[in-house]
Amino acid sequence: MTVLAAEHITVTRGSKTILRDVSVQAHAGEFIAVIGPNGAGKSTLLKVMAGLLKPDTGRVMLDADPLSSLSTRQLAARRAYLPQNQHLEWPISVERLVALGLTPKLPATGGLPEIYAPVITRALEQCDLTDKRDQPATTLSGGEFARAMLARAIVAEPQILIVDEPITGLDPRHAMQSMTLLQCFARNGALVIASLHDLTLAARYPSRVVVVVDGAVVGDVDSLTEELVHRAFGVTAHLTGQGDSRAFTLLSPSEK
Repeated sequence: MTVLAAEHITVTRGSKTILRDVSVQAHAGEFIAVIGPNGAGKSTLLKVMAGLLKPDTGRVMLDADPLSSLSTRQLAARRAYLPQNQHLEWPISVERLVALGLTPKLPATGGLPEIYAPVITRALEQCDLTDKRDQPATTLSGGEFARAMLARAIVAEPQILIVDEPITGLDPRHAMQSMTLLQCFARNGALVIASLHDLTLAARYPSRVVVVVDGAVVGDVDSLTEELVHRAFGVTAHLTGQGDSRAFTLLSPSEK
């Protein structure tokens, strides 16, 4: 069973501490939302847990091994990472962009093996991009490109999927579809970690919520609460509904 554990992580940049003594243990089958205000350290935490940033102190363990002991190829074969604010300069097709997610499994030379066509097709379908398959990725809208990058992240069906603000720029329908997709990956045994800003979606889909404020974990809960929202963002929020119908409404000072 996959276990990814950040142990007493501290990251500093100059005189600023980005993360301070952060410990998070994540297991296969979990969908963990990481929430917090801008500049809280969410993206840094995801990069550290993805093995892309070395902490100043502490370590990240993958099962029984330090993440730092794995080669780039070994890590890429198990973990997919989707950063925020992605860019693409090459006018490659959407299909070829998605196929880049298979790079750790592809032969060193030659074209794309036909055996991978079905998984590419499935990823395109899951991200509602079937009709964009042959379109240059540089001509996609912002939301379409975000979905194409998500398709690239999931195409290899990684054991660990770490995504930084994957629904930014998506319309409501595709945001909900993407959250459902991430939820399904976790239910099928993958470990999914995603930073989110949408409180309602963070309340509905993940199985666990980690709240980061000023570089420290201030909450690690099964379900997001009004109290944690206030502690994280300094706003008053009202939670309504149950299960998949939960929703947060932010209250103005006159409504408190």
